[in-house]
Amino acid sequence: MFQADTKWQPVSGTPQFGLLPAITGTLYVSAIAVILALIFGVGGALFLNYYLPDNIAKIFLSFIELVAGIPSVIFGFIGLTVVVKGFAKIGKMAAGQCVLAAGIVLGVMLLPYVIATCSESVQNARKTYELSALALGLSKEAVLLKTILPSIRRGIIAAAMMAFGRGLGETMAVMMVIGNSPIFPKFFGRGQTIPALTALEMGSIEYGSMHLSVLYAANAVLLILLFVVLGCGHMLRRRLDKDET
Repeated sequence: MFQADTKWQPVSGTPQFGLLPAITGTLYVSAIAVILALIFGVGGALFLNYYLPDNIAKIFLSFIELVAGIPSVIFGFIGLTVVVKGFAKIGKMAAGQCVLAAGIVLGVMLLPYVIATCSESVQNARKTYELSALALGLSKEAVLLKTILPSIRRGIIAAAMMAFGRGLGETMAVMMVIGNSPIFPKFFGRGQTIPALTALEMGSIEYGSMHLSVLYAANAVLLILLFVVLGCGHMLRRRLDKDET
């Protein structure tokens, strides 16, 4: 039905349905976004729940929950205005649309989910371990690094899996900033994801055509990727549970 090559030419004289660039672009953008979201999300959750007063932390967490409800098209417009234009000026790129821009925008969208999930883990860890650790004479920073942070590993993995699953299916914001070129993705080059490819081409496809069948197959691949990621995360969490016991 489709070829695992780099050519996507569905309306040419000899149609070619190479999905490898879209599959790679989907994984590439999602991986960049999850890494960025974990770096800032875990750090943000620790700062909010460990250093800030509870009343101020609650205000910030409420604001973060509000940000999570913002439509993705708004993030797309912000990405076009800030990230894409920034790359165009700083990186001296023609348009600024690239895989990294999509990863940054998607990472910002995933950040509230990571912070919320990790915050819950930090709060539970503090209730369980903090008083005992402080009673042993450990400093606040030592408690954080040696007790709190190791104990929230399961929460971090859960946040990463949830963020990755959310990132795999994101369409509008990524479509607005990635450039939508069916080529093999590069860090500062244009690319395309499976959801963006589907959204761009679904409306102009003849029902029952090979083109439509390939898009169905592409989204089946996306679903398989999601199950693989979630399965790996579940196995890793079970292994951590065994190590802790």
